[in-house]
Amino acid sequence: KFTELMLDKTGLLGMIGKAERGPVAIEAIKKHRAVYLMAVGGAAYLVSKAIQSAKVVAFEELGMEAIYEFEVKEMPVTVAVDSLGNSVHQTGPKKWKLEIEQYKKKI
Repeated sequence: KFTELMLDKTGLLGMIGKAERGPVAIEAIKKHRAVYLMAVGGAAYLVSKAIQSAKVVAFEELGMEAIYEFEVKEMPVTVAVDSLGNSVHQTGPKKWKLEIEQYKKKI
């Protein structure tokens, strides 16, 4: 909902979340050449271990929804939307559908 505004006004290079991004958010990510990194649900412990330092840079009153600057090392995330707007939520199912079709032909 606020992806365009945040990328436009803050200069963010990337965002981390758990949910799929919709077409409006993907367009904003593409326009601003940013990325969306997806953390696996349930992997909070692993993510927390990867964070070397954290600093709130905006909207501190929002708590976990505030904007943070993180220094991370070996953080377990997947590039879900790249700077060209390619979404793993769109490309992944297409790829696996083809893989399954090819597998069925072998059976």
